Amino acid sequence: MQKDWNQEMQHFDYCQSIIRHNLLRYEAEYDKYHAQVQELYKSINSGDVELYNQLMTAASLEEHASQSLSKNRAAFQKPYFGRIDYTDCDLEQEEQVYIGKNGIFKNRTDVLIADWRAPISTVYYENELGDGEYGLADEKPIPIRLHLKRTYDVADGKLKGYYDSDVASNDALLVQYLSRNKDAVLGEIISTIQKEQNEIIRKSPFANIIVQGVAGSGKTTVAMHRISYLLYNYKHRFESNEYCIVGSNDLLLNYITSGLPELDVPNIKNLRMDQLFIRLCEKDWQKKNRVVDPDQTAPLRCTQTFMQELDLYLLNKREEYVDTGIYTDSQLGTILSASNNETLFRETPTASIYTLLGMLDDRVKTRIKFLMSGMEKELIQAKLKEHAGHYKNMRPKASIYDFYLDFLTQWMQEHPCTPEDSANLQTHLSHLACKEYDLYDIAALALIHYRVTQKEPNQEFGLLFMDEAQDFGMGAYYVLRKLLPATYFTIMGDVSQNINYHTGLNDWYELQKLFLTSEKDCFMLLQKSYRNTIEISEYAGKILEKASFGRYKITPVIRHGVPVNERQFWSDMEMAEYVSELMDEIHQKGYITTAIICNSENEATRVRELLSDHIPLTDGHLNNFSQGTMVLPIRLVKGLEFDSVILWNPDMKHGLERPETAKLLYVACTRALHELHILNN
Repeated sequence: MQKDWNQEMQHFDYCQSIIRHNLLRYEAEYDKYHAQVQELYKSINSGDVELYNQLMTAASLEEHASQSLSKNRAAFQKPYFGRIDYTDCDLEQEEQVYIGKNGIFKNRTDVLIADWRAPISTVYYENELGDGEYGLADEKPIPIRLHLKRTYDVADGKLKGYYDSDVASNDALLVQYLSRNKDAVLGEIISTIQKEQNEIIRKSPFANIIVQGVAGSGKTTVAMHRISYLLYNYKHRFESNEYCIVGSNDLLLNYITSGLPELDVPNIKNLRMDQLFIRLCEKDWQKKNRVVDPDQTAPLRCTQTFMQELDLYLLNKREEYVDTGIYTDSQLGTILSASNNETLFRETPTASIYTLLGMLDDRVKTRIKFLMSGMEKELIQAKLKEHAGHYKNMRPKASIYDFYLDFLTQWMQEHPCTPEDSANLQTHLSHLACKEYDLYDIAALALIHYRVTQKEPNQEFGLLFMDEAQDFGMGAYYVLRKLLPATYFTIMGDVSQNINYHTGLNDWYELQKLFLTSEKDCFMLLQKSYRNTIEISEYAGKILEKASFGRYKITPVIRHGVPVNERQFWSDMEMAEYVSELMDEIHQKGYITTAIICNSENEATRVRELLSDHIPLTDGHLNNFSQGTMVLPIRLVKGLEFDSVILWNPDMKHGLERPETAKLLYVACTRALHELHILNN
């Protein structure tokens, strides 16, 4: 054992010596290329534009040196966290690989430490001792025989210890990391990725994946790591600008993207769902329009059936506007036959009305040139001018907004509603007249744009990552699937946390039918919670029984903490004074993030005013996730986590009587990493 330890210490020192050398080399390279870039900038600004290509080359080399310098600086403090010894069965060769957060090279070609995203690293996360294999999901696997799997405890640039294990990171190591504050947890997560999480991270990008994960199972973390993994291994197939993260609010998106630089992920797109549909409307979306929250009519408009009926309405309009009959000329006779036109109509089912009419005009030009081949050029040009734009002139004059109002009016006539629903729909129409549109209105407008005016298929999004996917109705997903047929989706969520009970998803059945249509597509489960202590998990588990009827259960990591603190007070003022004392205790424990969670935005505003004289508050309610104490409504905390959570007047007694309110309470309770306080008056 002592010999083994000495060898490990020698290897650790050797790695640090190589990294020191790398740091000197990359610092020199960065200084050199940075100076070149500055000089070239000056020359170009002075008028020597021929140096532009040299500037681009120098800037690229400067960026590479900067990135390499950053990776080696981070690696010097923690070069690696794992090691595998194995036999490559194809080559009959013994291998030893150290695995770290960053890939480090000895020289220009030889690897010193393998990047956690490299294909070989999956052996550390997934394989048990004995026969196994590794490789990218879309390639032939390489067979191996694993002899050793070792995990290291490294901190502050020093090797503290190690242990050999048949699993990548056992609960003991997880507990060590999870017991720290939130920032420390995010920094160490790569070394504690679990097998079921790793399977999702390394799934082929050429597949649609739906992941049901209980609160605290690492859904968001897995999604971030999946993006990092795919960028690293499939850079030849997808550019970084083809990736997009989609969420329900800006606070969640800011929280997600704040962790991406740690994972060597560049600035990729992130959009709220309504912003995504606005993007898909392209220029048809008017800047003077206003996005509003869904109203009481949203449950009627968020369904797949509603969007399918809109789609059928649009397909009928397509037939109405596109003349597929015979097209003749007095001198040339038949230019386009009805059968040819009908074939075009049938063989291009996704082409919009504008596109089809343009294609017919192009056919007219081609046919005229064919029928008049050999004639004088002036005659041909005259005939082309005579028939120019025949089909283009048949384009609908109505805007996508006009189509939507027409459809809604017809839909209301064809679907008898209760007097209350009818009144709400009339109110909704008045909001549309004021150019106020909610998520499902904008989804409908995007579908109309796609069927009526879109000229080219949308190729902006290669990979979409949906977080908190249960918050959106099936109608939104139906439109996405229609508009982005070539895009691959990673959909993460928990139907037990659906805070939009009447518009979101309460099961995955319909979504699976819509997206999981090929052999590679899959539905996966994350049932183990890594966020909460046993005490918080057990408390939340009782709420979960009411929220999801026991369909999905929490399996917590064995990490004990303090009991859930339930208190009753006489008044808000007494409760505010208690919170002030409680925050002092929380800060003394080293916790850096606390959420005071209220039932609504109105109550959150009132509580902020009440507490502002007692404790310092941060501006988390302004879509900016940060350290400190934030007062937030339940609807904004989903997907986030905090060291400690205080529930303000949650009404636990009556909240469990209905699944929609039980889901809200479940969301609120499961935000806490270490402490949960429930205060009522």
